[in-house]
Amino acid sequence: MLRQQNVWDHIEVSDDEDETHPNIDTPSLFRWRHKARVERQVAFEEKGEEIQKNMAECKSRLEEAQYRVKELEQAGVKEGEEEEKRATELTKARAEEKKCKKDLRTWEKKMEEHRIEEKKMPWNVDTLSKDGFSKSVLNIKPEATEETEEQKEEKHKTFVEKYEKQIKHFGMLRRWDDSQKYLSDNPHLVCEETANYLVIMCIDLEVEEKHALMEQVAHQTIVMQFILELAKSLKVDPRGCFRQFFQKIKTADKVYQEAFTDELESFKERVRGRAKIRIQKAMEEYEEEERQKRLGPGGLDPVEVYESLPEEMKKCFDDKDISMLQDVISKMDPMEAKVHMKRCIDSGLWVPNANADEDDDGENKGGVEQEEDKGEEEETKKEGEKEK
Repeated sequence: MLRQQNVWDHIEVSDDEDETHPNIDTPSLFRWRHKARVERQVAFEEKGEEIQKNMAECKSRLEEAQYRVKELEQAGVKEGEEEEKRATELTKARAEEKKCKKDLRTWEKKMEEHRIEEKKMPWNVDTLSKDGFSKSVLNIKPEATEETEEQKEEKHKTFVEKYEKQIKHFGMLRRWDDSQKYLSDNPHLVCEETANYLVIMCIDLEVEEKHALMEQVAHQTIVMQFILELAKSLKVDPRGCFRQFFQKIKTADKVYQEAFTDELESFKERVRGRAKIRIQKAMEEYEEEERQKRLGPGGLDPVEVYESLPEEMKKCFDDKDISMLQDVISKMDPMEAKVHMKRCIDSGLWVPNANADEDDDGENKGGVEQEEDKGEEEETKKEGEKEK
């Protein structure tokens, strides 16, 4: 006699209701069972999300192919090579449309099989406790946690390393149709990472004074930003709405086109401002490096010390005239002269006790310094006599 099927047969036994052998570590077994079940459930849901994602991409490609076929069919009839070229492109577009329809049917079939498989899955303690289990939640994404700055930076770095060449190619495009086709072939580029890289690329080009190229990439940057904003307003994946942007911008009214142009001009101004700040910062860093190289034994900058000297002393250093320097020092206040000379020594502008080395032309390299030393000694003697 066949046993009548019970409604409870479709429910998995709870982990803590199963009997186990006395020699088995029951808590560990229950934990392992629960973990395995959760992992199966997660894998199943991820499979469904992947199928849904592929369906969406396939629909996008189909819409693009259908739009291309319609565009070519409505094109004016021309003669010669132009007509032959249009006919060839139309054939390719129809073949692509046919292929996309076939692929879409395949993914829809897989989605239906996945839903049937979901209905056959037994309930368990985890799924029974969730509200709304009777309806599919495969299309509902869990609320994403906000990424940290480190995670965003790592994500951007990984994306750029993988697609940098493709992003640069998109940045160099000019025509609406070329941009649309390239994004159709590379839908993964429709994201924040691409927009961020294009912004950096614009600033780099402006710093390098490649102004015309910067303006071209700036145009593509605003294209990407407008697509992302459109996706936010529609609450859809950007990869599924970029065609709407191109259709809208190509047939837009004057107000929409002016909004795009205004944003583009504002962006270019911001890029020029950022580039100017970066150049100024680079110059400051370079000047600081050069200053560090110039610092004398006492840690002072000879250029700054020279600028702080009285005009009479500057002229002495300019002419390398020791006797004139001695004369100027003798007429100055002793304490003031001492301060100036100490700063000259600490900056390396004045080198006391310099060794007299003959250069290749037979001139004395340390002659000036030696004479300056003697002048300092004489000045010191004069100060001593005054004190007496």
